[in-house]
Amino acid sequence: MEVCEGIKYVFQTKKDVFVLSSSGSGAMETAVVNMFSPGDEVIAINGGKFGDRWGKICRAFGVKTHEIILEWGTDFSAEALAGELRRHPEAKAVLATLAETSTGTVYDIQGFGEAVSETGAVLVVDAISGIGAAPCPMDEWHVDVFLSASQKSLMTPPGLAYISLSPKAWRLAEKSTLPKFYFDVMAAKKSLGKGTTPWTPAITLIIQQREALRVIREIGLKSLLRHHEILGRAVRTGIQTIGLELLSKRPGNVLTAVKVPEGIDGNTLLQKIQDKYKVHIAGAQEPHRGEFIRIAHLGYMGGFDMITALSALEMALSELGYSFPLGGAVRAAEEIIKENWS
Repeated sequence: MEVCEGIKYVFQTKKDVFVLSSSGSGAMETAVVNMFSPGDEVIAINGGKFGDRWGKICRAFGVKTHEIILEWGTDFSAEALAGELRRHPEAKAVLATLAETSTGTVYDIQGFGEAVSETGAVLVVDAISGIGAAPCPMDEWHVDVFLSASQKSLMTPPGLAYISLSPKAWRLAEKSTLPKFYFDVMAAKKSLGKGTTPWTPAITLIIQQREALRVIREIGLKSLLRHHEILGRAVRTGIQTIGLELLSKRPGNVLTAVKVPEGIDGNTLLQKIQDKYKVHIAGAQEPHRGEFIRIAHLGYMGGFDMITALSALEMALSELGYSFPLGGAVRAAEEIIKENWS
């Protein structure tokens, strides 16, 4: 129950939160199988690898999916979503992502919530990477199904996922006929009243999550968001100072996706950063492998982690022939961190 209450604090909701022993994808499947029936229509926003997952889960269960496929790194407006809702008045839900981990893009969930709340549909939001790094108060922003997982800003190893439903979503859940067993929210709701879960809980992870949530409360949610904002701004400023280009048109503070400069092989760049400088920076996922890199800002990371990442990136780029003022990214990031850190 302590973990449930702690997640409610992070979700900024008064609604029940249910703990699942699964990765975040389990929470995504939980949302789909508990909201819909075969043949139901939904709108899914696909701006990357994880937005794409919404469509795949829906199609696996026979849910008719109107998929909005975006170029990676581009934005999608609330006004455009309102237009999609008018075009598909039978849609039971909009499936969205707070922060698309494959691109570093954050979406206008507040605007989405306003658009969806004026219809009979529900807004379902994957906040697996976004929660704690990007603002998204569930109740205030009219999010009907909110889900996340333990391994990002919640600072716990993978294996726990969380989901919360609004009254509007519960009304859909009561009518859903899709097959479900392990991920049945009705069973989870019944067990929560007894202070437990319907199936064997991941006790060791729950204990770790309880401690991480204690740290988050001690820091304060506002300060945690501010922490990620400083890291994100420092990295973006450093990157742009040495002439590199951001992938995202609406970058957030979960991670920074950086286009590999022309003439540099992205896979060779990452290999050099990891093998020679012993710094791990993520590459792009398929089908864009080698085109950009991703520098994370999540969880226990601090200012010196960003400085280290930028320094390794600079040295590797210099070795591979990219011309720029060496140390410029580090210096620019240091100025932001020095001025804002407390």
